[in-house]
Amino acid sequence: MRRRRKYLDQRQSDNHERWLVSYADFMTLMFAFFVVMYALSSVNEGKYRVLSESLIGAFSSKALERMPPAAPLLPRDAPPPRIIKPIDPQLGQRERMRGIAQDILKVLDSLVRDGQVKVTQSNRGIALEINASVLFASGQAQLRPESGQALRQVARVLATTEQGIQVEGYTDDAPISTSQFPSNWELSAARASSVVRLFIDNGVAAPRLSAIGYGPNRAVASNDTPEGRARNRRVTVMILAEAPGKVVDIPLIGAAPAQ
Repeated sequence: MRRRRKYLDQRQSDNHERWLVSYADFMTLMFAFFVVMYALSSVNEGKYRVLSESLIGAFSSKALERMPPAAPLLPRDAPPPRIIKPIDPQLGQRERMRGIAQDILKVLDSLVRDGQVKVTQSNRGIALEINASVLFASGQAQLRPESGQALRQVARVLATTEQGIQVEGYTDDAPISTSQFPSNWELSAARASSVVRLFIDNGVAAPRLSAIGYGPNRAVASNDTPEGRARNRRVTVMILAEAPGKVVDIPLIGAAPAQ
């Protein structure tokens, strides 16, 4: 019992003196800290002068002139700036052409459903292909009365646009020889001209229009069948996608330049 009490007394004595070890460590760290702070506060005058001259040279007026202008500061509550993407002119043109095609399809809905009219779009523009039997009697270039109403509706759509319009006449390969039309060339050109005249009478500007006759050339089907020949007898109204470019003379190779 006495030995256990002696052991406890010795242990309590050790616990009372243990704080001295932590205190000594703390004082040692504080001394090291102040030594370091004192060393840092001792400025080397030579090194300070070199640093000062370097900073002055770096921020001289010439150096500042080469720096890009700083961006203006925005208020904290200002919305983030929007990034405006450039508009693709080709994309805008295609959308406008598609809108014209949709308007034409609406006014010619019944003829499109019957397969007498076909509307397509390509890089060249909008092609409105009309079967010639809808517009003309066989071997004639005068528009049928009933076909005038449909074409007048198309003219109202085209009158609100700016694109050039090319009306193209086509025939099959069956020969024709009359006092009015010596060949299919004359017949196809006269049919295209009849459509152009109707467009002008219904508000389409004449400078935008042109008439071309291709005769039996550029067939889209075989002329060996009645169906194919009927398909080839057509009038195509071409709404051109691009305006004509600037005319540039091409110099002759090896020729002296004009004075």
